[in-house]
Amino acid sequence: MIDFSPLDRGETNLFGLVEGVTVTALRAWTHESIETMLAIIREATDAMITFVPHDPGADDPWADESMRHVGWTLGHVVAHVTASSEESAATSAILARGIPYPAEPRLRYETPWQDIDTQAKAVQRLEESLRMRLSALDMYPDRPSYETFRQLTPAGLARMGPLNAPAQFLHGLRHEVGHFAQMREVLRQAQAALVAS
Repeated sequence: MIDFSPLDRGETNLFGLVEGVTVTALRAWTHESIETMLAIIREATDAMITFVPHDPGADDPWADESMRHVGWTLGHVVAHVTASSEESAATSAILARGIPYPAEPRLRYETPWQDIDTQAKAVQRLEESLRMRLSALDMYPDRPSYETFRQLTPAGLARMGPLNAPAQFLHGLRHEVGHFAQMREVLRQAQAALVAS
């Protein structure tokens, strides 16, 4: 997997990481990310997929007020990260074809997280997401444009840096990798709750 730690330390932005990145590498990292999440999900029972963890830092400004400070289930995390990675992959495919894409409209659809209520459904969503992202990479031309950039707002540009096709793809992947620790913690709490019951 690509090392995102220079981003975390503020030493570079996504564009600074993509020099020499190939479509083959993006494919491999996508497989690795999905396999990591599948390994976590395969340790969970159906009850663990819907277990609501204790998360004192939970603050989802997009949720209705009753759910804003509620910890996310494993199904919720899966729905969230796959939606974001698929959005980045779809936008990346547009940029790779030499078409500038604006900040809006976003190409994002999130499966209702409440629908991911079994291990089998979480596995299906992850496998479906893998297929969709690899299909987006199949849309890259043989010689993709890496000189076409997302047309971000000044605030977005300051926050993310310029996003060409591989940087846009990595934007979703970095976000997803950032949720691995959360998934492991939800699983840990769910397993502990099962033992205690």
